[in-house]
Amino acid sequence: MTDSIDLTDPSVEHTDPSVEFTEVGVDDTTIADVVAVLESGRYVKGPVLERFEQQFAEKAGVDHAVGVSSGTAAILLALQAAGVGPGDDVFVPGHTFFATASPVLSLGANPVFVDVNPETYTMAPSELASAVEDAENPAAVVPVHIYGGMADMQGIRAVADEHELFVLSDSCQAHFASRDGETAGAAGDAGAFSFYPSKNMTVAGDGGMVTTDDAALAEDMRRFRNHGRGDDGVHRSLGLNYRLDETSAAVGLGQLAKVERWNENRNVAAGRYTERLAEVPEVTTPTEPDGGFHVYHLYVIQVPDRDALRDHLADEGIDTGIHYDTPLHEHPAIAERVGDVDLPRSEALADHIVSLPMHPNISEAEVEYVARTIVEYYR
Repeated sequence: MTDSIDLTDPSVEHTDPSVEFTEVGVDDTTIADVVAVLESGRYVKGPVLERFEQQFAEKAGVDHAVGVSSGTAAILLALQAAGVGPGDDVFVPGHTFFATASPVLSLGANPVFVDVNPETYTMAPSELASAVEDAENPAAVVPVHIYGGMADMQGIRAVADEHELFVLSDSCQAHFASRDGETAGAAGDAGAFSFYPSKNMTVAGDGGMVTTDDAALAEDMRRFRNHGRGDDGVHRSLGLNYRLDETSAAVGLGQLAKVERWNENRNVAAGRYTERLAEVPEVTTPTEPDGGFHVYHLYVIQVPDRDALRDHLADEGIDTGIHYDTPLHEHPAIAERVGDVDLPRSEALADHIVSLPMHPNISEAEVEYVARTIVEYYR
């Protein structure tokens, strides 16, 4: 047993943006593929990205996938292609990363915050229904499959269908998770994915993907990611540069071939945590709904004394994280634009959640050590 357990910590994404890492290395085949791209001289808008998009779409169970520069760009372009703009109300959960809402504001739309289910941490359909009834210009909803577990998309779509809302599934933490027979990214009108190095799969840097069955939506996003330019070279709409390059796509193809195995490893490790921590009444472990496959981008528990537990674990060489310690609507950049928002469940979670070590190569012995340390702390 090592003296220290490295979280290979996804929290660095939020606490120190200057730190970049990948939790799983690339193999010789991927390195050779990247070298081949470099030697080809074709660095953008080439065949490697097209192959990556095709294979990702097939694995996600959709007709189209559009590679973009980040998960944030994926959310922005999907909403833009759906026609979301100034004055529109877009419903987002209060418990998520900043990038779920910042594209909404960038488009001039209004983020309307919806409270979450305290067990799954995802948007509660009943709360969404209430929020939509009170909205002036309901246009879209962005449920987040947070930590790798899918939201209740059947319940959310029922509300969305009634009110004709565009459904963008924020799948940035849930690559190929599933629930009720549906895969993340295929359970809405579009799905947004991130390939940031801490995610379940990466492109060795920033990158993202949008999935959809809507050919017209995919065409618009391809144009918007390339300065609004069509295949004929004519700029028929405004757009910026949100392209995913060929070297990133080459890494993505290698990762795509392995991500399902990595997801299985994460799920198995999570099962061990849950089984071992079940004997500790002070600890609330994650919920995995029947008929769902959680890919555990993060393994997040709730405890009454988070800071004290984290200090104890740190003393025992165990790194932890918090995702997220500020509810989305309370960040100054958002609060000054939306005013007072009351989301008691999201606010309570922010005080009690802690992310335990989780990555696809975590060993059974390491999980046991973390769990045993927590059990002994509460005894």
